[in-house]
Formats: sequence, structure tokens, C-alpha cells
Amino acid sequence: RSARAQREVYTGPWLPEPIPTGPRPELAQTALLAESLSFAFLVMLENLKPLERAVFLLREVFEYDYAEIAEIVGKSEANCRQILHRAQQRLGERRPRFAVSHEQQERITHQFLRASTSGDMQGLLNLLTADIVLTADGGGKAPAGLRPVHGADRVSRGFIGSMLKMPPGVVARVEEINGQLALVGYLDGRPYGVVLLEVEQDRVSRVYIVMNPDKLGWLSPEWA
Repeated sequence: RSARAQREVYTGPWLPEPIPTGPRPELAQTALLAESLSFAFLVMLENLKPLERAVFLLREVFEYDYAEIAEIVGKSEANCRQILHRAQQRLGERRPRFAVSHEQQERITHQFLRASTSGDMQGLLNLLTADIVLTADGGGKAPAGLRPVHGADRVSRGFIGSMLKMPPGVVARVEEINGQLALVGYLDGRPYGVVLLEVEQDRVSRVYIVMNPDKLGWLSPEWA
């Protein structure tokens, strides 16, 4: 609740912190842990109420039994079962409809990087769904839009425009973030921003950009 109250006065959209999992394969060593660490899943969790999120994580991720959960959250076991059911329904409505293989994610991420850095507007448009949404988190400390951007044309133009406005010397690399391949930008060897793509059927349906320097502390310097 405290974190949610802080986000109510946050500048622009709020996104989770990117976590590098390439050097830490144990973080995503099971399918359950991999999903719970995925960026899209963490974003979905933010749409749950605090109690729903607590019950869901305790049951589905940490595998507590209902008696333990009831004691922790101060509700009856029957109530906890109902809360979990509601949480599962809400998450199910937002889950991607199609599974994406590692090879698909890798190919599309590299294509997205090439099209963006070369200014290939049509190439980028070909990678995006018509109803794509781009969300950027600068936290008022880095350049980022204050509202999500909707639609393939606006997203492609806005993204390529932002690439052109980046400081000289920014270097982009493909790295594993939250169990998926993502684009990480470095400036003078230090993390500058992270771009994560949500892919559905060979198209990018959502783009998440984290620019807030306070959220890039998990990332190592480029030379590390």
C-alpha cells in the first residue's frame, strides 16, 4: 500500500525495475519462476489490489497453504480462496494469448534493434501489431513520455524519433532481462535505458522502456 501511494505521485507511468537474469540463471531455473520474473507478468501484477497480489504470490509462487496465507493476511481460508480466484481471473484476462519461443523473441528483438537504429520506419512498422502500446518510465529523471503511446504508426515514429534524440555515444546491446532478451543502452559504460518487447505471433504488441536511473541499479556497467 505504501508503494502504491508513492506511485500515485510518480511522474509519468510506473514500471518495475529491470532485473538481469543472464548472469543469474538460477533466478529463472523453473518455468514458474521464469514466468513470475517476466516483465509482462510484473506489470500485470500491478493491476491487482494489494491483498490480491499478496495472496496470489504466496499461493502460486511461494506455494504456501491456505491456512498459512490466512494467518499472514488476516483473512479466513475461504476468503483467501475467493481472493485467489479473482486474482487468477484478472491476470488471465491480460496474459498473452500465444506462447513465444526463445528463438522468436531473439529474432524479433534483433530485427527491432536493426530497424530502430537504422531509421527503417517501414521495417519497424512491419514488426508491430496495429494496437501496440508503448509505455516509458522516466520517473521525471530521464526523458520519457508522460502517457502511453497507442498504435503502430505513432509508436514507430515516436520510437525512431527518440532514438535520433539520444546523446551521442549510446551503445545498444541485446541482453537477458527478466528471463527474456531485451535491448540495453549504455552511455559512457553506464546503463542508460532498457527496452523490453512483448511479442505475440511474430509481432510486438507492447514496448516497455525504463529510463529512470534509479531503476537501473541492477544492471552492471558495460565493461563489467
